[in-house]
Amino acid sequence: MSMTTSSKRYAQAVFQIAREQNTLDEWKADLKKIADLMENSEFASAMDNPKLPFALKAKLVKETLEPVKPLALNLAYLLIVKNKFKNAAQIAEEFEHLVNEYYGVKHAEIITAVPIESDQQKNLVHRLEVLIKSKIKADFKVDPSILGGVVARVNGGLIDGSVTTKLDMLKNSMVGTIK
Repeated sequence: MSMTTSSKRYAQAVFQIAREQNTLDEWKADLKKIADLMENSEFASAMDNPKLPFALKAKLVKETLEPVKPLALNLAYLLIVKNKFKNAAQIAEEFEHLVNEYYGVKHAEIITAVPIESDQQKNLVHRLEVLIKSKIKADFKVDPSILGGVVARVNGGLIDGSVTTKLDMLKNSMVGTIK
């Protein structure tokens, strides 16, 4: 699902508030709690039901989110009123992206042909951090079609060390010399 403009705006507004109040970590935790609510199908259908009055939805959210800050609860209420509660996961994701950007942490999607163990993941992340001279938060995925090696997407850039790409390059160089 693509990020909506309104989700980005809510995340940016929350980020500004959190930065001014020096509560980035607290907001991150609260936004995750709000986003996690929508993973419950019964809760999600209740929030999407236009026949349920705001008061009932608000009571349900308050009881479920009880240990969150009042401002986070107000955000949840606003999302209910604006019928945007379904975007809570996008808001939390964009907020985390803004926090990482604020701290200079780049996001990386690292693809390997086979699953790799956590010590190998840490080593790979460390090597990428040295290469791009920045801290990295990595998500690992497996794609057997790359045959071997690693493909890393870091903040829109691509580092392709896959066997498939190397074989394609070798094939192209051989075709070029045969002509």
